[in-house]
Amino acid sequence: MTDEGVTPATDGPTVADDSTAADVITAGDVREAHDRIADIVHRTPLDGSTTLADASGAASVGLKLENTQRTGSFKIRGAYNAMAQLSPDEREAGVIAASAGNHAQGVALAGDLLGIDAEIVVPEVTPASKIEATRGYGATVIVEGDIYERSYEHALERAEETGRTFVHPFDDAAIMAGQGTVGMEIAQQLPDVDTVLVSIGGGGLISGIATALCGDAAESAIDDDVRVIGVQPEGALHAKPSLERGAIHELPAVDTVAEGIADTRLLERTWTVLRERVDDVVAVSDDEIAVAVTLLAERAKTVAEAAGAAPVAALLSDALDVTDEHVAAVVSGGNVNLTEHAELTRTGLIELGRYAEARLHVDGWPTAIADVAEAIESHGAELDGLERDDRSAVDRPNRVPVTVGIEGSGPKHLREVLDALASLEAVEVADESLVDRDPPVGSQ
Repeated sequence: MTDEGVTPATDGPTVADDSTAADVITAGDVREAHDRIADIVHRTPLDGSTTLADASGAASVGLKLENTQRTGSFKIRGAYNAMAQLSPDEREAGVIAASAGNHAQGVALAGDLLGIDAEIVVPEVTPASKIEATRGYGATVIVEGDIYERSYEHALERAEETGRTFVHPFDDAAIMAGQGTVGMEIAQQLPDVDTVLVSIGGGGLISGIATALCGDAAESAIDDDVRVIGVQPEGALHAKPSLERGAIHELPAVDTVAEGIADTRLLERTWTVLRERVDDVVAVSDDEIAVAVTLLAERAKTVAEAAGAAPVAALLSDALDVTDEHVAAVVSGGNVNLTEHAELTRTGLIELGRYAEARLHVDGWPTAIADVAEAIESHGAELDGLERDDRSAVDRPNRVPVTVGIEGSGPKHLREVLDALASLEAVEVADESLVDRDPPVGSQ
């Protein structure tokens, strides 16, 4: 998609092979965008995190909380900047976009603020909650196509038929310039910044930020050299091989929990900017992303979607060295439903060694369960769930299979709890899921 999966090739004007980043977007374009949208968007906070700084070895870490932006992501910046520059005739004709994610809501809100009629084409699999959120910002939602690519194609066809302007989610200079205002704010909030970490899907956000910070020597927001590093999930890693090969690399498919950056390729404009202005791209696993989502909720008290947490995952990974550096990590969005967030944080706690499930064989159901609960609680852990399971072929016929979920302070603590359960006369620990390794961030 574009901002949610397979990336269709652009149908707009192409960029010449010998084009430079400056032919696409300049730091001056970002400054003009900043002036254009200043009264519309929030100047989101750059919150310091001593926990993440200590864990990564950085001198300081600032979280650029675009999840607190209007519509819950950075997308309103680019959408408003692009749509505000439409001619009177183009405004009268309206706009159209294809998206089931954050771009949809950005275009919808921009249309409402500018008095421009907006249509959003979404695939049939789009959750009803996202459709209602988009409608809530004033857009007309058209459900068309079994997958996003079909919705994208339908939007282009409808733009041709109706004269509406198609608003691309990333491969557009005005979109990039609007997103680049995030970089301008980082420069103002952390003038000593050494490294900026940004998620990459189609590349619009990082292209804008890199331009703002490292574009033209005379116009960029910071005089000193700043590293701009992209972050992608292992299951959607296309930008890194593109840089290594010197040409756009397209993936046949993507597989990641971070659906907001699950694109298959860069497009011509973003590639032209990225190859000149982005220093490197690192990959993170879905489990590392889940840990980042969990730590952002627990330590930073902020809700991030998987795509928005990827830079924090990179910060805590072995793929990056930020020792003694001042780092800004862009938390690009927080539009995630509560069920998905709960599942991510559960996975994160497992990876941190603070949550484990154990399959028990219990003699004397249900009276022995009281002993199980007491053993867990007496060791200072929390019994998160208990469920009697169906018997499998490997279960003992004279025992009741039970699964318990246990939350503790770390691997050592949970090992003590599991050993205590195993010592009970009426309980056998048949299997357990404890991740017994040092977590990236210490226990509370």
